[in-house]
Amino acid sequence: MAGKFITLEGGEGAGKSTHVKRLCAAIEAAGIEAVATREPGGAPGAEEIRKILVEGEPGRWDALTETLLHFAARAEHLARVIRPALARGAWVVSDRFVDSTMAYQGYAQGVGRAKVEEISRAVLGGFGPDLTIVLDLPADLGLARAGKRASGGTRYESMGLAFHTKLREAFLDIARREAQRCVVIDATMPKDDVAAAILAAVRERLSLPAV
Repeated sequence: MAGKFITLEGGEGAGKSTHVKRLCAAIEAAGIEAVATREPGGAPGAEEIRKILVEGEPGRWDALTETLLHFAARAEHLARVIRPALARGAWVVSDRFVDSTMAYQGYAQGVGRAKVEEISRAVLGGFGPDLTIVLDLPADLGLARAGKRASGGTRYESMGLAFHTKLREAFLDIARREAQRCVVIDATMPKDDVAAAILAAVRERLSLPAV
């Protein structure tokens, strides 16, 4: 596959969707096709699964069931969007991928690293991002930002501060374990500074040409 796959990770309110768009614009400015996408979702069938994951009460699903639903959506996303885009040379930038399942279900909901890794191997066959940007900020600030969204909250946002504090710790632990793939960026900085830091990391790690 000739393209590059970049994921943005982090807790609620970290600014992932905003910075996916900004990064894609920078990639396009460098003369490379960029595809912005998200998880759960990103493909029609995966978006249908997204609806049942992000709506309803916090305890709607058993943690393992929820993990499997995320991977079902991911398999569809990979087959319909990510792999075809990479094959034609596009750079794909996704708001969340496997690290979110590891953090939310593996760590915070107790499924465990080993089980998520086992499912990931079965579904993805070792496929993963070329670069992951972890946008880090305190959980209380992230929830406050998320609460201001015009679109309203999701069931994940209603899971409480203790849950989201575990999430932050989980993402930082993942980044420590996989430092060659992951770059942690302080998401409390002004948006322009965060965008500049993301772009610098992409240029350094993936040799994105400067405009």
